[in-house]
Amino acid sequence: MISVDKNKEGLFFIALIPPSPLREELIALKEHFRENYNSKASLNSPPHITLHMPFRLKAKKEELLLSTLKTLAKKQASFEVALKNYEAFPPRVIFVDVEENTALNQLQAELHKTCRHKLNLHNANYKDRGFHPHITLAFRDLRKAMFTKAWEEFSNKQIDEQFKAEAICLLKHSGERWEEYRYFGL
Repeated sequence: MISVDKNKEGLFFIALIPPSPLREELIALKEHFRENYNSKASLNSPPHITLHMPFRLKAKKEELLLSTLKTLAKKQASFEVALKNYEAFPPRVIFVDVEENTALNQLQAELHKTCRHKLNLHNANYKDRGFHPHITLAFRDLRKAMFTKAWEEFSNKQIDEQFKAEAICLLKHSGERWEEYRYFGL
């Protein structure tokens, strides 16, 4: 019998993952950044909108996490998400922007509150900057000089896509990359 170390920690985050074929289009954009601008870090996760930043959780709390997400997702209705144009957080990040979306904001706020109260997680937002939904195409390994060239290419390009958010995804880090671990239908 295999025993599980209940004190071992897993690294997780919670997101919306666009469905195919949009997912593959976004992966192709990430690959464009790898091939043309030497930025490959974003390929370590599927295209996603982060709902809760990465967090560590002991194995003994994983079942509580799964049941909490299942309960939360059941209370939420599916909704449309619109992706509109490219934006940046200079000098390293280029992303696809998400149009203002009340349902998305409410889902993220409810998830943040639930995780804080039920799981004692307090890092739902990056450095307390609030929720700015987007899909990252290039980030930490995009050098400043390459950022300038990439932003010249993408600053005037347009993207106008939509998808229906029908599930939230719990992602777990394998030690090498982020993997889709569990889905919870809305």
